[in-house]
Amino acid sequence: MSQQRFLHQLSEEIKKDFPSSMDDLVVVLPNKRAKVFLLEQLKQFYDRSVFAPSIISVEELVQDIAQLRGIDAIELLFEFYHVYKDLVGDKAEDFDYFVNWARMLLQDFNEVDRYLLNPQHVFSYLKDIEDINHWAVNVDQHTDLIKNYLHFWEQIPIYYNALYAYLKEKKIGYQGMIYREAVAQHQAFLKINPKQYYFAGFNALNAAEEVIIQHFLVEKRARVFWDIDEVFLLDPYHDAGLFLRRIKQNWPYYQQHPFEWISTRFSEEKKIEIIQTPKSVGQAKIVGAVIDQALAEGQALDQIAVVLGDENLLQPVLYGLPDSVSSLNITMGYSGNSSPVQLFLNKIFKMHLAAVRRGGKQYVFYYRDVLEVLTSPVMEGLFEVDEVVTEIQKKNLTFFSFDRFDSWVKSSDTEAKKLVFTAWKDEEPAEILKRLIALVIRVKNKLAVDSQQNRLMKTFLFTTYNLLNRLLSYCEKYPFIHSIELLHVLYKQIMDMSEVSFEGDPLEGLQIMGILESRVLDFETVILTSVNEGKFPSGKSQNSFIPYDVKRELGLPTYKEKDAIYSFHFYHLLLRAKQVYLIYNSQAEGIDAGEKSRFLAQLEMETQPKHQLRNVTYSAYLPDKAYEPIAIEKSEELISKLKTIATVKGFSPSALTAYLRNPLQFYVQQVLRIREVEEVEESVALNTLGTIIHNALENLYQPYVGKVLDVAMIKAIQKEADQEVQTQFEEIYNSDKEKMGKNLLAFEVAKRNVYHFLREELKGLEQGDQVELLALETRLEHELIDSRLPYPIKLFGFVDRIECRNGKIRVIDYKTGKVESNQVKLSHWDGLTTQLKNDKIIQLLCYALMYAEQHDIETLEAGIYSFKNRREGFLFFGVREGRTVDHDITPAVLQAFREELVQLILVILDPEIAFVETI
Repeated sequence: MSQQRFLHQLSEEIKKDFPSSMDDLVVVLPNKRAKVFLLEQLKQFYDRSVFAPSIISVEELVQDIAQLRGIDAIELLFEFYHVYKDLVGDKAEDFDYFVNWARMLLQDFNEVDRYLLNPQHVFSYLKDIEDINHWAVNVDQHTDLIKNYLHFWEQIPIYYNALYAYLKEKKIGYQGMIYREAVAQHQAFLKINPKQYYFAGFNALNAAEEVIIQHFLVEKRARVFWDIDEVFLLDPYHDAGLFLRRIKQNWPYYQQHPFEWISTRFSEEKKIEIIQTPKSVGQAKIVGAVIDQALAEGQALDQIAVVLGDENLLQPVLYGLPDSVSSLNITMGYSGNSSPVQLFLNKIFKMHLAAVRRGGKQYVFYYRDVLEVLTSPVMEGLFEVDEVVTEIQKKNLTFFSFDRFDSWVKSSDTEAKKLVFTAWKDEEPAEILKRLIALVIRVKNKLAVDSQQNRLMKTFLFTTYNLLNRLLSYCEKYPFIHSIELLHVLYKQIMDMSEVSFEGDPLEGLQIMGILESRVLDFETVILTSVNEGKFPSGKSQNSFIPYDVKRELGLPTYKEKDAIYSFHFYHLLLRAKQVYLIYNSQAEGIDAGEKSRFLAQLEMETQPKHQLRNVTYSAYLPDKAYEPIAIEKSEELISKLKTIATVKGFSPSALTAYLRNPLQFYVQQVLRIREVEEVEESVALNTLGTIIHNALENLYQPYVGKVLDVAMIKAIQKEADQEVQTQFEEIYNSDKEKMGKNLLAFEVAKRNVYHFLREELKGLEQGDQVELLALETRLEHELIDSRLPYPIKLFGFVDRIECRNGKIRVIDYKTGKVESNQVKLSHWDGLTTQLKNDKIIQLLCYALMYAEQHDIETLEAGIYSFKNRREGFLFFGVREGRTVDHDITPAVLQAFREELVQLILVILDPEIAFVETI
């Protein structure tokens, strides 16, 4: 196979031309990553030690010719802003507004220069187009907005000329400028540089590259080795050969010289599988399965390449690799946007920025921002967070100052807390960056175990460390970076453009790469993921001030040329491969949805005679039933646990009704003792509101327990009611004095509910009711003994209020929700404890049973006070007899209830009846 590779063929040609020494040779490749592969191939052709040729990328060659240093996109923005401020003066926009249009304009400057267009012509052309678009008969109709807009287009050539001159003087430049300067200097460069240049593996060249390479050819100082198959080159409609057809046809050199090289490898025998599967995770799993199968069939690991059409698949693919992959090499840039460390720092920025904007005089955090930082995987093990998380959740701290956690932040156990939570309000951007750099170092130092996962994390940390230091140098160099907001803008800009580079041995193990890294490399087995429209090719995107039709007229590349580049890369991957797996996401909906790529359709329609192409569909197992209810069988251990609960702790009315609602819920809460996770309530939940009202009424009435109530007592309670609700609101829900939005409304609702309850109490007393308050929030217990039960069952519950009104005992339960009177009326006893609709009746009768047995009372009443149904007042349990309702709970009523209650408990304890989920 190696003899069929492009780099092997190139090495053979180099040996033929330079049999004993390569000192005078410079090999120019599309990217740096191919260098090590070429050197490995060259070793096979020289049987003695020789110096390797100089192997460089085309960008390095152009910089050598132009004698300018390339600068990155962020530094270019800073330099452009410096030029812009000098030109505009006091009218200059702030940097964070400037950057929105400057990035796009710099891309256009770059394109104009790379394609050697006359900038004055291009930009005046754009100005004339905008003049026509905003033309009006009456010039006075032009508003200030339109005038400013047209003035911007007039200024573009001025910006271009000033930036070009400024950068040239500093001997730095952006890519297009360096290309333009290289075209101007390349003839002089050749005269002083005697070496031979071999250009290999190129496809799409810009105008500047074409001028330079053609001149090298004319001067007989270069050879160019293309890598194109005749299937693509000879088909006038095939996009994979679009650029090389143009070059072969338009370059004068090829009228008299051969076009090197045209291969015939694509038509040879290949097995191609087009695999569709839903979602990205499905693709990652298939990659692992395909690799495992290839290795089982004897395929060499270094002959397999995984090419990711979407770089975000890198982590899922890594986690999905089989154990048989002993080594791998990642030769792709992983977007900084997906780095967990950079995302973590972004959360810290967000937390502090929100605190600065919201706080005014006080530095106030939003709880979600704080919890996102505290619970980040990057923070794991750095310091204890339970204390703060618990405090936030218990106290429902929606907005708070970290003053309340002052001792926690300043504790001596670690400096990391200070680095994360010390206020940024009065800090300079440089100081903030130094703090973040120190934090990154602390996170790195805690990664003691050198596991695979930690090595990956250290790579992310190292990249972020470099990024922050780079940003720090910018802050020290450019004084206009003076605010936290601007610092965050710059951080996001750098994060968007940064890439995480992985180190490894490129000649060993499985190769995982991006599409651009696959240039000039060949593999026997190729696995290509995300072959979807919008990702491969990436589709239309207009990130330019120059309209599409103007680009076509001026010869600038459009999305048509971009798609042709993707087409070349796609077919080049297939060129020398024997086994090809093309995987795409078949999901038609969702965030990462899409249709299959046009390249797959083209491959199917233009299948070569020797290609074995088949379509495969992988999908998740689809069960016959959408969902099977969970059933927990009662083991001996579970039966024993139920006995302990029933005899020691006991069953409460709410536990019994929970079983009717959902037996699985009863099992989870009562047997497993699992409670729902406590979360911060941004607005008061109904159960929290109920607790506030319950506690307020309990505290207000507590001094009068055991007394006969009178009008004076209730009026005294009314005076204290609002303050008590306030106290309970702060203690149970949120300790903040300030109440806003929904919480203010909820607070007023709680006050109104207490107010109306007291008003009804007062009205009853004024109408002659005799009320003795017997107990508040009291615990009731009873041991239920029956011959049918395997053992005595303990019942317990907490009743809100017990009173004696006009000589009759009443057991009263408060309900914050709405309860109707028919929900506490009973028509017949059969099936009482089998239907959830009777849950209020079961609860009231449980209270009545426990109180009657505990205090040896013959007759009593039990009722509910519903705060959402105040008009009906107290809703008492009653048994319907014809048209009348009897509210008295007599021994006969309690005996009938006992019968039903025993039946329910027998079902709960029955070893043969599983806890089956109610759907």
